[in-house]
Amino acid sequence: MTDTTTRRIAKDALYDGFATIGRALAAGRRAEIVELLAQGERSVEQVARELDQSVANTSHHLRTLARAGLVGSQRSGTHVRYRLASDDVLELWAAVRRVAAAQLEGFDELATGYLGARDEVEVVDRDEVLDRLARGEVLLVDVRPVAEYAAGHLPGAISVPPDRLELLDDLPADRDVVAYCRGPYCVYADDAVRRLHRLGRRAMRLEDGLPEWRRANGPIAVGG
Repeated sequence: MTDTTTRRIAKDALYDGFATIGRALAAGRRAEIVELLAQGERSVEQVARELDQSVANTSHHLRTLARAGLVGSQRSGTHVRYRLASDDVLELWAAVRRVAAAQLEGFDELATGYLGARDEVEVVDRDEVLDRLARGEVLLVDVRPVAEYAAGHLPGAISVPPDRLELLDDLPADRDVVAYCRGPYCVYADDAVRRLHRLGRRAMRLEDGLPEWRRANGPIAVGG
């Protein structure tokens, strides 16, 4: 075997290794699992409920992600809990979303089909939220499930779970409301903003979610 052939084989193996990551994310449910685990650890049963999938199918997806090194696991009693393997995985997921939004033909229609028209949903960035929080001008609302809020949330945020949006009706009326959830393609914050608009309240959604806030070294609170 010549040196050139040997190098070609080695290069093929290296690039096949790179492609392993792409193959691991080459299913919508596995991409969704990555976004879910970015909120915090989950058991396979919890992931299955969120995805509305069987435990068997969910276990298969998690094993695929684990073989690619994208998720890790730890046994807790009789359950195995899964988590993202590193912050680099969250960076990868953010990059995938950006490229899809910029390059994928028909992406806007896909997003609108799930999120609805966002023309009326004002977006606010992290810096503005921090400035307005410091001046006491906004009320933060975390529109994720209670367990995710308890695992970590923006300081001062009020928990309004997505199945209890009626709690928004009783928020203090002296400040604008900023809602956030799992990320830029999470519908919970949009639903909260639209409900508040119907109540005649000024409301906005944070440009992204808690994982991106954490990645930008924003302050995080834990617990209820």
